[in-house]
Amino acid sequence: MSTSLLRREEIRSSLHFLPSPVPRRVQQLSSVFRHSIAHRGLEHDRNGKISDIYNPKHAFIAGAAILGIFSIGAGFVRDKITLIVLRALSGIAASLTIPSALTLLVNLFPDEHEQARAIGVFGGCGAIGNVLGLIIGAIFVQFANWSWVFWFVALIAIPISGLCTILIPPQLKTDDEDKPAGAKWKSLDLVGIFILTVALILFIFAMTSGSSSGWASARVLAPLVISVFMIIGFFYYETKLPIEIAAVPPRTWFLPNFAVLFGIALLPYFWWTTIFTIFTTLWQQVYHWSAITTALRMLPLGVLAFATSFTGGLSRIISPKWILLFAQSILIVATILLHFADGPDKYFPFVVPAFILGTVGAMLTYTHTNIAIFRTSPSSMAGTVGAIFNGALQLGSAVGISAVSSIETSVEKTSGGPTSYAGRAAAFWFVLGVVCLEAVSLAVFYRVEAEHKATDNTPESNPEKLDKFATQKTSTEEEPV
Repeated sequence: MSTSLLRREEIRSSLHFLPSPVPRRVQQLSSVFRHSIAHRGLEHDRNGKISDIYNPKHAFIAGAAILGIFSIGAGFVRDKITLIVLRALSGIAASLTIPSALTLLVNLFPDEHEQARAIGVFGGCGAIGNVLGLIIGAIFVQFANWSWVFWFVALIAIPISGLCTILIPPQLKTDDEDKPAGAKWKSLDLVGIFILTVALILFIFAMTSGSSSGWASARVLAPLVISVFMIIGFFYYETKLPIEIAAVPPRTWFLPNFAVLFGIALLPYFWWTTIFTIFTTLWQQVYHWSAITTALRMLPLGVLAFATSFTGGLSRIISPKWILLFAQSILIVATILLHFADGPDKYFPFVVPAFILGTVGAMLTYTHTNIAIFRTSPSSMAGTVGAIFNGALQLGSAVGISAVSSIETSVEKTSGGPTSYAGRAAAFWFVLGVVCLEAVSLAVFYRVEAEHKATDNTPESNPEKLDKFATQKTSTEEEPV
């Protein structure tokens, strides 16, 4: 996860200070970044299934190694299209590492409390990658060559893949691993993932085009309507597939508290991505701060996120519901403060307190949603559940930042242009509305009494046992007394 986030933050921080012709053209493709996040989120779903079907150790090592190889190639490329393709391929490789890493954690730490602590530290590593990627990317852009943004990722990913072949213990074989290669391949819901990928790309395209083309234009309405029907079609298609093949098995949504936790998972990356996108642009392009200065002023985000990741043990004492509600409350305060951060002199009185409160809230949300969602899921579904969770993180980020950008652009057209803070302030009101909606949903729909870990032996977590259980029950009822 650190490698994946490090790669993303390095590239994002480099978009504003790129000297060579190729990166200049890449700046024109800022929307591609949002599309790539959505695509990576959907790749998590498919790759989570891979972690359940294949050995998660092999999936993790392969993902890290391929990420490094594609990153090396991206550093040498001078063609715009080739660079975008390599970035997409390296994103797919990086998405292999997170579901497989979560599966490994669940397997290595079967105890509920140890697992909570491990997942918390896992999230903290992501926070380190987040802030270090921003700083390292800024250093490379300002003092070296933009190619080093990619090569540095390769210098991390390839050695990690080599070390993990030795350090990760062998994994127990699952029933799926003994299947023939053809049967394993058919177990991946490629059609479903393709449908959902196209649907979300069309949806994000419509959201980002609304402010420039007009919300009533065919350029916006056509992809928007098509995407809605495709999403409906995807969920209908999933109901027709065997549970062991479906990318998002319908029964997953009926696990205790799973649906509301999925909704909460849409929030943390969305909040962080909004902060990074709005303030890196504002500080560099409007206030003319250097990339290094901008990165250093983001430092509180990474430091506090890493510290907060060690709160996983709180779930043993306090229900995740109350921790998450507290997290939403301080996110509300932080977002309100950012609405008023409309000048360089507002960094310390408004931005710093907002960064402190917001990062603690977002990290508590990430950590304890992660813990709660695994607590309610059977271990045999760890890869799929981990993939859905991380897909929700990426999906919230992609769709949310598209909406934020559209709102910001629309307001700037009538209120002072891109150098004004009016569009950004309006965007933060939108974020505030999302956080409030999440808090209300959590308070109403999360059931504390339903907190338990479904085991692979319970009927509700195993469809074959459920059918057998139903048959036995019917037979018993029909026996004469």
